[in-house]
Amino acid sequence: MLKVEIMEADLDRPEHQHAVLELTDAYARDPMGNGKPLSEEVRRDLIAGLRQHPTTVIFLAFQGNNPIGIANCFIGFSTFAARPLINISDLAVLPGYREQHIGRRLLEAVERKARKIGCCKLTIEVQENNHRARHVYETVGFSQAVYVAEAGGALFLSKPL
Repeated sequence: MLKVEIMEADLDRPEHQHAVLELTDAYARDPMGNGKPLSEEVRRDLIAGLRQHPTTVIFLAFQGNNPIGIANCFIGFSTFAARPLINISDLAVLPGYREQHIGRRLLEAVERKARKIGCCKLTIEVQENNHRARHVYETVGFSQAVYVAEAGGALFLSKPL
């Protein structure tokens, strides 16, 4: 089994900035991510934007000095629970390191952080046909959100601006 270290990113550290940028770009290129690389504009602005966004929480997985996984997260707030929540915006492990429980370990790190700061839940978006990721999420306790059974499951909608 690989020796992998999971840590909360410090965006003041250049090596963490580089890891966040490269891992986010790798995820963006993946068919289960965005299917295309980050634009030059996004590559230029991503780290500054994350640093300025007050609710940013990022976890990185390293094997030695090599960044191999990422969880880009943002703290939100649940009006129904009157408590914070953490949304996992991006969870990715480089292809050569998948199926080694690194994604699960990143999720566990996010959950520890969420419990520490008093969150009521974690949320995550996943492609409908990303069966591998859905299996991992379900294994650690995620399920489709249902608020009122008669209303059906919640859907995540998007409107580009």
